[in-house]
Amino acid sequence: MISLRSVTKRFAGSATDAVTALSLDVAEGEVVVLVGPSGCGKTTTMRMINRLIEPTSGTIVVEGTDVRKRDPVELRRGIGYVIQTVGLMPHRTVAQNIATVPELLGWEPMRTRERVEELAALFELTEELLPRYPGALSGGQRQRVGVARALAADPPVMLMDEPFAAVDPVVRARLQDQFLEIQRRLRKTIVFVTHDVDEAIKMADRVAILNVGGILEQHAPPEEILRAPATGFVADFVGDERGLKRLGLIVLRDLEVEPGQAPAGAPSIEDGRTLREALDTLVTSGSSVAVVTGAGGERRGILTLERISRELAS
Repeated sequence: MISLRSVTKRFAGSATDAVTALSLDVAEGEVVVLVGPSGCGKTTTMRMINRLIEPTSGTIVVEGTDVRKRDPVELRRGIGYVIQTVGLMPHRTVAQNIATVPELLGWEPMRTRERVEELAALFELTEELLPRYPGALSGGQRQRVGVARALAADPPVMLMDEPFAAVDPVVRARLQDQFLEIQRRLRKTIVFVTHDVDEAIKMADRVAILNVGGILEQHAPPEEILRAPATGFVADFVGDERGLKRLGLIVLRDLEVEPGQAPAGAPSIEDGRTLREALDTLVTSGSSVAVVTGAGGERRGILTLERISRELAS
């Protein structure tokens, strides 16, 4: 869906490249997260995809077409774009903000209204919020409106530049979970920029770790990056808790739990939780065994600290 080939960007007056000969593919329906230290070119890379920044050299193809052969305004209307500061128009209501791109594309009013209502329901924006102006919304509500606006014309590709960074950690986690649930249904092709490696691991199908100058150090699924960092830079960047972070990617329902009995007073853990959450439960409770249950409360088996240790060592 998106292909970058030897893309380089050097800004005027700079002696070094902001992005250096970067080649990267993003498959249809995939979330690729660009992450790295300040100055690594992740936002510059993303903005070259919709030509907010023009590359110095190289080729960027979206949906089979070189972006330089398309009118930049037309290109941007076909790509959803979400930024950290949301960028809602303060003089337009929530409904009007969501309707921005369909109106620019000349949609019929009824079709636009139906799309606004559909997205409002999808993002849990109640009917009473639609006539409000952005200044009357919470930070989390504004972020949801911003993502809804980016999806309004049903673009196949979305660019998201630190979209949840401006809200507090609790709201941020809730927005991440909500977006992942929506993405499981919509399967958009997404390039997502963040400076937070934990967010990258949580949100990505594949993570692209960039070094200063837009040097691609590793491009792989989160589990692979945590299990086998390709370079010392990657290992240092993801941190010393790689094993614990890997446990956060393993959901209990995907494990073959062990049969057996748990001692009296052992905690119960629902199988939708991750191994990292299970470890926290065991450590907090002081137990070495937990009962694993299904969503309906049915008993599935037991989980032991020994089993978690084996997963860490694998």
